Amino acid sequence: MNTDLMKGVKNILFDLGGVIIDLNRQHVIDAFKAIGCEQIGQSLDNCHQQGLFLDLDEGRISPAQFRDKIREITGLDITDEAIDHAYNQFLVGIPLYKLQMLRRLREHYKVIMLSNTNAIMFESEIPQFFTTEGLTMNDYFDHIFLSYKLGISKPDPRCFQAVIDQCGIVPGETLFLDDSQANIDAAARMGFKTYLARPYQDYTSIFNLH
Repeated sequence: MNTDLMKGVKNILFDLGGVIIDLNRQHVIDAFKAIGCEQIGQSLDNCHQQGLFLDLDEGRISPAQFRDKIREITGLDITDEAIDHAYNQFLVGIPLYKLQMLRRLREHYKVIMLSNTNAIMFESEIPQFFTTEGLTMNDYFDHIFLSYKLGISKPDPRCFQAVIDQCGIVPGETLFLDDSQANIDAAARMGFKTYLARPYQDYTSIFNLH
């Protein structure tokens, strides 16, 4: 256990993709190529999207507008379902031990999600990953903050300020876990304790739950 890291911590703020849900960027690139959209690779990142994908993540365009833009880019009559399926290939799944970790953490801490995500993923596939134990997403978090509903995405400091204001938390009493160094740096500048999670890492030992 990293005693310095957890000392004085009352709240744990989790990123979702890459920290709780495992991701695979190559899967989604391959899936979009398979439906005729070869150009999307440079816009997709595990932590912060660009262009059309960023517009979707920050709620500036709707899923319907996103799909229409994909059809415009490709010049192909691709179905909504095929587009959504391709984008959801980003998502690999949540290991059971991480769901168990979240439940155990809620016994001792306020557990919060702050995710850069979009309506296509979050309103279709993502909730299903939280049903393994017969529960729902709301059983694992006290509060959930989503970029497409906030209208901004990490590392914008306004994301973190929204969490502070709406949850009434103190940054110095809050550990933030993310897989993006830029997001970690932004949170640290606001006084959060931070932990950079690596892809597919089991970081549960930092909480001393064993």
